[in-house]
Amino acid sequence: MLMDRSDFEKLVAEGFGRIPGKFRDKIKNVALVVEYWPSRELLESQGLEEGETLLGLYHGIPSTARGADYGVGATLPDTITIFQGPTEEEAEGDPERIREVVKETIWHEYAHYFGMDDSDIEELPRKF
Repeated sequence: MLMDRSDFEKLVAEGFGRIPGKFRDKIKNVALVVEYWPSRELLESQGLEEGETLLGLYHGIPSTARGADYGVGATLPDTITIFQGPTEEEAEGDPERIREVVKETIWHEYAHYFGMDDSDIEELPRKF
């Protein structure tokens, strides 16, 4: 059974707030959204197989790849999506574990925004 959506969204807001201010202040033009589950099409587009899922997804242009003309004219925001269902499954429904999984997922997806790949992210210390 899924946690109440508004309670989950509060955990997402809390997780964003735990990103150190020196990084959070540099985040520009990124929408943080919650969806219940990733679609089959999204999973396939990410190369995931049956039984694999996503906890979160960054979609956009990393800050390190944004040129001088980025943002000139109408520029849609990048998105970071946190998927509630897979997060709760990963945490086995434990509220404190859900909080930790959300925090780690947000950290991971914003690291992609800052131009890091998965191997870079795994080497980063967690100090928040």
